[in-house]
Amino acid sequence: MNVKFNENNRMMEIEFQYRDVPEANLFRNIFPYKEVPRLVFNQRVVPMNIPENLYITDTTFRDGQQSRSPYTVEQISTLFDLLNRLDNGSGIIRQSEFFLYSKTDRDAVCKCMEKGYKYPEITAWIRAKKEDFQLVKDLGIKETGILVSCSDYHIFKKLKMNRTQAMNQYLSIVSSALEAGIVPRCHFEDITRADFYGFVLPFADKLMEMSKEAGIPVKVRACDTMGLGVSIPGVALPRSVPQIIYGLVNYGNVPSEYLEWHGHNDFYRAVTNSTSAWLYGAAAVNTSLLGIGERTGNTPLEAMIMEYVQLRGTSNGMNLRVITEIADYFENELNYEIPPRTPFVGRAFNSTRAGIHADGLLKDEEIYNIFDTTRILGRPPVVVVDSHSGLAGIAAWMNNYFHLKGDKAIDKKDERIAKIKKWVDDEYANGRTTVISDSELEQLAKEYLPHLLSLRQSRVE
Repeated sequence: MNVKFNENNRMMEIEFQYRDVPEANLFRNIFPYKEVPRLVFNQRVVPMNIPENLYITDTTFRDGQQSRSPYTVEQISTLFDLLNRLDNGSGIIRQSEFFLYSKTDRDAVCKCMEKGYKYPEITAWIRAKKEDFQLVKDLGIKETGILVSCSDYHIFKKLKMNRTQAMNQYLSIVSSALEAGIVPRCHFEDITRADFYGFVLPFADKLMEMSKEAGIPVKVRACDTMGLGVSIPGVALPRSVPQIIYGLVNYGNVPSEYLEWHGHNDFYRAVTNSTSAWLYGAAAVNTSLLGIGERTGNTPLEAMIMEYVQLRGTSNGMNLRVITEIADYFENELNYEIPPRTPFVGRAFNSTRAGIHADGLLKDEEIYNIFDTTRILGRPPVVVVDSHSGLAGIAAWMNNYFHLKGDKAIDKKDERIAKIKKWVDDEYANGRTTVISDSELEQLAKEYLPHLLSLRQSRVE
């Protein structure tokens, strides 16, 4: 085995070597296919290496359109406006990528470019074909993603090539981008089923050499296409997110600023894996609004904003209330039904039906609310009244709905609340299975607490 001095960690290490193989390496010991994939451990633990700057990129108009009806030009324009307002000049929501294949896609790109926003930057996505690259040049886009599948599943089975043929084709299209002065962002598709040392690292190393010669960044997006990545320490490659990111930075010589993670949620790991990518050296994570994407979806953009704030201790200027506006737009204008229990954006994410929880909210909302959702997201905690709400739940609903605080708040022991509870109990005793609606509760307030309606009306006026 050859060894060389690693300038990144200043150690002598075994040198990885490119391996061309006559047959595809499908890692059948990990991915038997006829069984659920296996978690195999090698007990290798790599150190965290959080980049100086962390970014979020968006694929709502690319991967996000692969699992729903295409957006119209106006819808893309509105969502792009909301992304810009959410970023709020911080530069954290760094980029948004677009398809270029249809007239609608190209019209949307032109409309968004006319806005002149600094962030998110507009980028494209193409296959590793020269005819696709012409679309990027025609629109004057400064950076484009290029599909460079790196697992033998894709190279042998989909492209019907061997590794050398695939790499040569990829390097050719990257060279064309550099010649035109366009930043190529190489999408290492299916990296969590790829031969990391035999193909991924040698390919990344060649790209970094080309970048150095051209004086233009060549970016790498590590794509967990099937959601197989795992952030648990000690899990073996190719599934280990920490080892993939650490390896690309320290062995593949990919600068953190050039490195991005793109995850899917097939095994419920999208958010955790994206956070791990940040922790181990990737500056950017790729996301989509509400996590909408192919199959189980992408990493939700709003989730990574919350991860960012938790890691940094600040939003650094992002306007988090726009998250609620985005959710409202999807539900009210796009007729997209957000699952009610979806964190941060679902109607029920900060609601409670349990009487004991409602009792806690009556005393102090901090007891049962994850943070001040009213101030941060413009979403007050909600109490849903049903057969389990009890006196506390009904009182909490009244106080929340009519904005009653301090001395004006209604106590759960108020006899009028008891009368309302009897009405609710009778409903369920007679076979009701649905929750009590706001309009029904407002009608009950009109009957038993009529002064609240006048308070509400005076606020409206």
